Amino acid sequence: MTEPETFVPPAGDFGRGEMVIVAGLSGAGRSTAADALEDLGWFVIDNLPASLIPKVAELTEGASSADYDRIVLVVGTGQHQADVLPALHWLQTTGLRVRTLFLDASTEILVLRYKVGRRRHPLSVGSLTDAVERERQVLEPVRAEADLVVDTTNLNVHQLRDRVLEAFSPAGARTLHTRIVSFGYKQGVPTDTDMVLDCRFLPNPYWVEELRPLSGRDEAVRRYVLDQPMTGRFLEQLDGLFSLLVPAFEAEGKTYLTIAFGCTGGRHRSVAIAEEVGRMLSRLGVEPKVDHRDIDK
Repeated sequence: MTEPETFVPPAGDFGRGEMVIVAGLSGAGRSTAADALEDLGWFVIDNLPASLIPKVAELTEGASSADYDRIVLVVGTGQHQADVLPALHWLQTTGLRVRTLFLDASTEILVLRYKVGRRRHPLSVGSLTDAVERERQVLEPVRAEADLVVDTTNLNVHQLRDRVLEAFSPAGARTLHTRIVSFGYKQGVPTDTDMVLDCRFLPNPYWVEELRPLSGRDEAVRRYVLDQPMTGRFLEQLDGLFSLLVPAFEAEGKTYLTIAFGCTGGRHRSVAIAEEVGRMLSRLGVEPKVDHRDIDK
């Protein structure tokens, strides 16, 4: 592997435009995300070495055209991604509004995508699995500081595009884009969430024969779950918690918030609670997107 160029931050006073850094594991969907942002009117530069990020930032300085006040930088693969963190830290001092989108996926799925596409991994030395794991290790510090992490393991290109459009489409004055997801622990805990809450302490509608084939979206299951005394106390505590956290997150400048509710199968309790919390957040002035990952599994 060749050594990446050393990142040297330039002097200068830059404009107040916006910039999105798209980083992530090779094969996780960076190109799809970039295409979606381009459709939203962003100026996209793909496969960019970190050493060139300052040159691109200069485009926003005194730019007379609106074409350059909303820029997407898709960080290059391999060694170029290792230098993205110091470049990102520098960008955050320039006056630009900078957001980082990180695309992730399981090693098994990434290996499968590379085999199907018959492409060479940029860090290929030895097995494909080893290459994916090496890149994951290199990028873990970038993932840890990302504003939004999207796990594309179970997403097709259309679903990923929808997630990007949802996150970056103009949404008025509100700056906190909130997503609520229900899931089943049998299918694994989502990795792209900020907060995970376990609903398995609630009585399970699965054991009621007439409710088993239904989901938490059906009124009979909804009423079964919500009418439990423990559910009322749980939702009351959540209302107080989110009444505190939502304005605090916004004041801190947090842009994205994903809250996950899990139960055993992801069909009954977590679905009913996620729907109810969605209504709760709406009363707080938030309009969350509610997804049910495992409702049909």
